[in-house]
Amino acid sequence: MNQILDYYNNNAQAFFENTYQIEMESFYTPFLRYLPEQALILDLGCGSGRDTLAFKNKGHQVEAIDYSAELVRKATELTGINVRHQSFYELNDVAKYDGIWACASLLHCDRARLAEVLGKILKALKPNGVCYMSFKYGKADRKKDGRTFTDLDEQQAHDSLKNIDNVLLLQQWVTKDKRPDRTEEWLNILIRKV
Repeated sequence: MNQILDYYNNNAQAFFENTYQIEMESFYTPFLRYLPEQALILDLGCGSGRDTLAFKNKGHQVEAIDYSAELVRKATELTGINVRHQSFYELNDVAKYDGIWACASLLHCDRARLAEVLGKILKALKPNGVCYMSFKYGKADRKKDGRTFTDLDEQQAHDSLKNIDNVLLLQQWVTKDKRPDRTEEWLNILIRKV
C-alpha cells in the first residue's frame, strides 16, 4: 500500500488534472435512482473529489475519504467538504449511509481482502443502501507505475459476492474508459444491502 500512496502523493496534481473534469453523469444515474432525495453518500476513495462535488451539487449530503494525503487536500479544496484521510480498510461505520460510491478505488484492494472490505461497505450501508464500485476489466492482479491493481471480470465479481449473505447484485456492466487517451474497459457493479 505504501507504493500506491507514494504514487498518488507524488503525482496528485497530474492525477487531479486528468480526472476531475471527466463527465460521469451516465454512471451517476443508475446509482442515484436507488437513493432517496438528500441521501447521505460516502465517496470511498474520492481521489480528485470530482464525484463528491457532483453529488453535493445534486443536493445530497456527502462524506468523502481517501488514503492519499495530497488527494485529500486537493479534494477538500475542490469540494469545500472536509475529506477524511482514511483507507477503505479502516471503514468502520454502521448502518450510516444511503449510498457508497467506490469509483476506481477498490481496484487497489488486495484481492485476498476484497470480501472483508465488501463486508465493511455493507455494514456501513443502511438497510436497502446501495453501493457502486468499478474495477479495471480483466482477471489479473498486476503492477503498473508502482501501483498494484486487482482487476475483475463478471465471474470474479460473482465469486466475490456469492458468499456474502446480505447483498443483491442490481446491475453489472462494462464500459470504455472515459479519458480520451485510454482504451481500457471497466467493470461497473451496483449492489444493494438486503
